[in-house]
Amino acid sequence: MRNVTSIFLATTMLAAGIGAAQAEVNVVVSIKPVHALVAAIMDGAGTPDLIIEGTGSPHNYALKPSQAQLLQNADLVFWIGHNFEQFLEKPIEGIATNATSVALMDSHGLTKIKLREGGDFENHDHDDHDDHADHDDDHDDHDDHADHDDDHDDHDDHDDHNDHSDIDLHFWLDPINAKAMVHTIEDALTAADPEHAATYAANAERMMGRLDDLVVEVDAALAPVRGQGYIVFHDAYQYYESRFDIAAVGSITVSPEVMPGAKRVSELQA
Repeated sequence: MRNVTSIFLATTMLAAGIGAAQAEVNVVVSIKPVHALVAAIMDGAGTPDLIIEGTGSPHNYALKPSQAQLLQNADLVFWIGHNFEQFLEKPIEGIATNATSVALMDSHGLTKIKLREGGDFENHDHDDHDDHADHDDDHDDHDDHADHDDDHDDHDDHDDHNDHSDIDLHFWLDPINAKAMVHTIEDALTAADPEHAATYAANAERMMGRLDDLVVEVDAALAPVRGQGYIVFHDAYQYYESRFDIAAVGSITVSPEVMPGAKRVSELQA
């Protein structure tokens, strides 16, 4: 009987040790595009939780109690940042008190474009996309992110969130920007969970290749319609337009929180 008890206790302790070794870092992500990147980099090490599922929009989202619980238990929270998921600002500060908040709008090497005004883009010179608010001269530098550790602390102090108020924050729609985000995600995951650093590094490298392939694939797919104007629901696609040299002529609504009136619909028809 003693032998059976000893074996049972040894087995229990071994299982507990294995469970501790495989413990996952608790990661919460705001929106689907960011979740796709984080999930790919965490593949084999854990699974991140997503806040806005289905057809939800960060422009008018209301946090659920179950999602507040996720934030309370989180070790890492990935989001675009202030002025985008505004519904998350207070919960991150007041609920996710034990988590490291990673605002991806602060990723090193992002190309940033200023917001357009109004819903009629035909009067905008799309060549202005070359005049970005902030960019690296050589996107290939993203493939070597040794320099990215120079000063991450600069991103921790953002007392004035309005610094980004004139920037279009849909920057992930440029796959090259997504590569910059991948570096930031990998660094944050590695810092929080160094045990899986090799997994995160391998997955990040694989994602870089997928994003490069995506640029080539989308560029070829859009070639037959390049030069044709089109309408979007709201002005969220500047980065996509700039990367792939296509041009939206206008948006149905200037602000996604406000549906268009009869006058706006008439203008669009014209």
